[in-house]
Amino acid sequence: MGIVVGYVANPEGRAALAQAGQAAVRLSTTLVVVHSQRPGREVDADEAKQLAELLDTVREQAAAAGLSVEVRDVPDSEDPADDLITAAEETGATLIVIGLRRRTPVGKLILGASAQRILLDAPCPVLAVKPED
Repeated sequence: MGIVVGYVANPEGRAALAQAGQAAVRLSTTLVVVHSQRPGREVDADEAKQLAELLDTVREQAAAAGLSVEVRDVPDSEDPADDLITAAEETGATLIVIGLRRRTPVGKLILGASAQRILLDAPCPVLAVKPED
């Protein structure tokens, strides 16, 4: 059992990670962070540092609450949605947390393909969060 969160180095990923960390503490459960990378994409030093700092903060919060954090790096990911769904199935997750971008009125009619797939195929509830302005 646990909470699975999809993390990418952008405001949406940071918002998802923050919410998932808070939910894990509230529910006293494990946090599984899935960091998918597109094939051939190099992670720059700033992005790697930012991820490490965020994960340190989440680990500290979890440790203070007596919880654990598992990080799954998925290099050369063909489908980030599949990575999250697989992690949720493997861990028996009670919740998946994803970040969403703000969209224009027309864009709201079309949800991102990965987000839509996660919402439709997830084996558990999905929490979609947006970053603060």
